[in-house]
Amino acid sequence: MSTAKNVTFIPATLDIHTRAPKNAPVKRKVAGYARVSTGSEEQATSYEAQVDYYTSYIKGRDDWEFVGVYTDDGISALSTKKRDGFNQMVQDALDGKIDLIVTKSVSRFARNTVDSLTTIRKLKEHGTECYFEKEGIYSFDSKGELLLTIMSSLAQEESRSISENVTWGQRKRFADGKVSMPYKHFLGYRKGADGLPEIVPEEAEIVRQIYRLFIQGKTPGGIARLLTEEGIPTPGGKTRWQSSVITSILTNEKYKGSALLQKAFTVDYLSKKMKKNEGEVPQYYVEESHPGIIPPEEWNRVQAEIARRQALANCTSGGSVFSSRIFCGDCGCAYGPKVWHSNDKYRRTVWQCNGKFKGEHRCRTPHLYEKDIQTLFLTAYGEILRDRSSVAEDCRYVQRELCDTADLESRMDFLADEMAVAEELIRRCIEDNAAKAQDQAEYYEKYDKYTRRFDALKEEYDTLEKECRERREKFDVIGAFIDALETAADIPIEFDEDTFAAVVEKLTVYADERVEFTFKGGVTVTRQL
Repeated sequence: MSTAKNVTFIPATLDIHTRAPKNAPVKRKVAGYARVSTGSEEQATSYEAQVDYYTSYIKGRDDWEFVGVYTDDGISALSTKKRDGFNQMVQDALDGKIDLIVTKSVSRFARNTVDSLTTIRKLKEHGTECYFEKEGIYSFDSKGELLLTIMSSLAQEESRSISENVTWGQRKRFADGKVSMPYKHFLGYRKGADGLPEIVPEEAEIVRQIYRLFIQGKTPGGIARLLTEEGIPTPGGKTRWQSSVITSILTNEKYKGSALLQKAFTVDYLSKKMKKNEGEVPQYYVEESHPGIIPPEEWNRVQAEIARRQALANCTSGGSVFSSRIFCGDCGCAYGPKVWHSNDKYRRTVWQCNGKFKGEHRCRTPHLYEKDIQTLFLTAYGEILRDRSSVAEDCRYVQRELCDTADLESRMDFLADEMAVAEELIRRCIEDNAAKAQDQAEYYEKYDKYTRRFDALKEEYDTLEKECRERREKFDVIGAFIDALETAADIPIEFDEDTFAAVVEKLTVYADERVEFTFKGGVTVTRQL
């Protein structure tokens, strides 16, 4: 028979989490955390109320020592990466400055389950407890982590639901053709009283200047330097312009009064990562959605000029109305400006082939003085203006014959229908394979057949779409040339850069000193040096 063992109970003297003496009259160092997720006036009031509440609440406890209230104003709780107040609070807790963190609810702390639990566990390891007032949960409680996991998951699901609702609302606005802009960083527009874009006259003039300078031959980099030197602030309020900003302004369809909606989309509601829309989600193109700063014809001419310069690759140069418009008849390379006698009184600028002394071949084409180019242009353009009615009629014929898109659009409609059929076949193929067992080799053979068909149709559709766009651009360029002919008052006697840029496509210089002007209506006039 066993004898009873003598067991003596020894009570714990230290707290299991903080390791502080259990009966010691030590005040807990307490901090509050307040956050609102938007910057609206209503939320700002809530934000201030939270700060005042936690300051009074903590100071009202004799057993608590007030550390402070950490705050994040207008920051989402989906991730802790950009929440400076939250991150500083956690760091101070890890440094031993905080024993207890008081916050309104789990959703105020974090709506990402992983972030929430990771942070709470890290704080727990360093002896810092969290109290969520709304749910009544202490993280040191034995059931605390289970409850926090459930509540964090619910908060994350709420965020997902909100994100989907917001996304649906945005796409509904897109489908309805409602346009919004990032007005603080969008040059030329502000939000009007009716909520629609409204032109800012002084900023609109800067936009027009940018388009005008580009048509006159300036590169985006050259325009950026000029605007910086003139002290004109950027759309973001900075003093230094970048060429990428100029390019963005030159290619943004909103400046002609139209809008392509949903150019980018949010990939994941947790990370908020944005991605350029390359066909993953629908887009909506709204014509005449708001007042335009640049006439559509001029905007289209700029796009055609951008494409022309890109096609010239490394043979281009910028800074003058003649840049990328004069070409060598020997090698096809562009002419560029060269300074002769740069340090003496005979200094002058000439234009010569950029490839003249490259490689074994030596171009025999002559150099040109700017005064010669101007004089040749005046005589060539004068010849066209003397017969402007006949030339304009010929240009209209070219528009009708070469720029008509009816045949392309008809073929594109057919291809669109065929692609829809191919997509449906692919969908059914996948569904059938998921619904019943079948030979996978046969399935992949059928699937590949349908996808190859779709890809071939899409490739032809994209090619026709590009050609259709090029024809429309050519139509506008010729139309602008006709307008220039019909509105010109007299035969010019002085050179004008805007006129030259508006009517001349290119100059070709030949070794026998012939200079051939190709005008934007397709008309050519040859002059001899």
